[in-house]
Formats: sequence, structure tokens, C-alpha cells
Amino acid sequence: MWKNIASSAVTFMVVALFVMGGVITWGKSQYMSAGPLDQAICLQVDRGSNMKRVSGQLLDQGAVSSAGLFRVGADYTDKTRDLKAGSYLVERQASMEKIVDTITKGGANTCGTEVVYRIGINRMSVLVRELDPTTNRYVEKAQFNPAEEETPAVYTETKAKADTRFRVAMAEGVTSWQVVESLKGMDVLEGDIAKVPAEGALGPDSYEVKQGDNRADILARMEATQDRWIAEAWEARDTSVPIKNPEELLILASLIEKETGVAEERRQVASVFVNRLNKGMKLQTDPTVIYGITKGEGILGRGLRRSELRAATPWNTYVIEALPPTPIANPGLASLMAAGNPDETPYIFFVADGTGGHAFAVTLNEHNANVAKWRVIEAERAATED
Repeated sequence: MWKNIASSAVTFMVVALFVMGGVITWGKSQYMSAGPLDQAICLQVDRGSNMKRVSGQLLDQGAVSSAGLFRVGADYTDKTRDLKAGSYLVERQASMEKIVDTITKGGANTCGTEVVYRIGINRMSVLVRELDPTTNRYVEKAQFNPAEEETPAVYTETKAKADTRFRVAMAEGVTSWQVVESLKGMDVLEGDIAKVPAEGALGPDSYEVKQGDNRADILARMEATQDRWIAEAWEARDTSVPIKNPEELLILASLIEKETGVAEERRQVASVFVNRLNKGMKLQTDPTVIYGITKGEGILGRGLRRSELRAATPWNTYVIEALPPTPIANPGLASLMAAGNPDETPYIFFVADGTGGHAFAVTLNEHNANVAKWRVIEAERAATED
């Protein structure tokens, strides 16, 4: 009898192990396989929330088939305590595994409403937008210039929400003075700025910020970004390019940044400047003349006069030899790379071609012909505006 009992117990244990193994395999498969969501959703994880509450939200929104299995998976992977507050995009058919990973890894929110403070060449603007999870596209709620327009109610309401994200988006080619003045106008930030950073010292990029962040700390982040980019571009440079140090690389990159907004042209524009440097020619670039007039504080807002092209300033490359003494703006990584690795071309002239790009030339006759075409385009545009 005891042998029969022992045999039955062993058999039961074996069967139980097989069943348990099958359950674990099934649970793991359910946890890792595609989820039931028909379309993406935006999941809001509040501060102080927990995995039980979040799993209930996901079940209610049809993102998971089992709240319990979701919690077991989070526990098994030791991520339950890593839950981060925020707004997260849960994609269509996202697995439980992917959702857990998304809501526990932290970092920038991926869904919901955000306010973007854009520091542009001509002005600072504020954009309020919300991500539509079904299309994964942002829907604009409001856009305004705080220096000239009344603050819309949607901005005030959005700013007061706990889950709103804030970003400072700095455009390539803005000056350090423009960045400082823009930061001063952002009402979500705090703190004074002791002085304007050196021209060219700030990295044009998008920076996540929070309400109450210190303005000086954001400038420090921008400087750290630019330092990293300069080092990267200097390390990757063509050593035959006639620039002696990272500062000259930065100066050359700032000229490239101000001369073209066409990404494909950066290395061509760089080649013109490098060819001129190699030939001992003046660089003769209008943005340096403008910088000599404005010192980077605002925009000129008109065309250059002939007298200004001849006026001696430290930056006027129609007068001075070679590079100006400082950058004339804050260049981005692409222009820094172009400065260190220009195209190999015979060009020594370029002028606007009316499309947003430039016409390049080797000889003065070719250049004069390109200038004549540009003058016609300018005249036609002026007539249309009148």
C-alpha cells in the first residue's frame, strides 16, 4: 500500500511540475506577445501611483488582457519599484513586457501635452501641442509670440497641469544674446543670468526643462552640449583644413551656419571659405558685416549699405584678413562637422539663387552672371510685394 501511495505521490508531483511548467510557459508567452490594443493610447501615470493602479488603468483601456499577469510580470522582472510618473505612449498591440519597460525606464515623457519654447533667428515663440496617440502626430493647440501677443488661455491652463512637459528648442544660428533674452522671457523658469555666454558657446538643441528650473543651469547644459560637439568635430576634422585650433573651427562653423540653411550645402559653403583661406583671399561674407553692426543683439532688419561693407569692424570680412576674432552665432553639430570636413571643390564664390540655396562659381565672370540672375529675382520679388 505504501508503495502505491508513494508512487501516486511521485506521479502527482511530476504532473504538478509539468502543469506548473506549462502555466509558467503560457504566462511568459502572454506577457511577451502582442497585446490587445487596436490603436495607441496615452497612459497617464500619476505621482504616487503604483503598479496595481496602473495595471487597472491598462485593463480598463484595453491595453492588457490580465491586470494580474501584468503585475506578476513586473514583479518577476524586478521592475515594480521602478515605476515612473509621466505620460507614456502605449503603441498598438504593445506587449505587457514593452509597456512595463516603457513606464519604468524613466526619461522624457512620450505622450500628452507639451509646451515648446522656440528660440528662433527672428523671435522667440511658444507652441502648445498635444500628441494624438492614434496618429502619433502632434496637434497644435496654440502658438504665440509672448513679446508681442496676448497669452492665450490654453497656455495658462496647460502650464498648470501636472503632466505637461516643457522644452526649450534652440535654433541653429541664433546668438548667445538672443538665447539669454529668450530664457528671460520664459515664465516657467527662475533665476537671474549673470552675463551673456561667449558667442558660439551654446549648443543648438532641444532641452527638456521643468517648471522652476534655473536659467543659469539651462545655459550650463547648452554649454556642455557645445563643448562636446566641438571636441567631436575637432577630433573628426581633416587635418589639411587651415584651422589651427577648436576656436577657429567654431568661428568657421558659425560663418557656415549663417550663410546657408540648406543642409546639403554646408560642406560646399565650407569649401568656398577654405579655398579662400588657402589662397589668402578675404572671406567677404555679409553675416560678418551684420554682426559687426548688431554685435549679435537682435536682427538688422534691412539690407546692408555699401558704406557698411567698407566700414572697418573686427568682424567685417570685406575688410579684415581671414577669420573674424570670434564666432558670429551658435553653430550646430552639422556646421561644426562641415567646417572640419569641407567638400573638395574649386569654388571661391557663391550667391543666393532664389530657391533658398546658392549658386557656386569658380571664376569672377561666372559669379557676376549668378549675381545678375539674383538681382533679377530680387527685383521681381520687390515688384510683387509692392
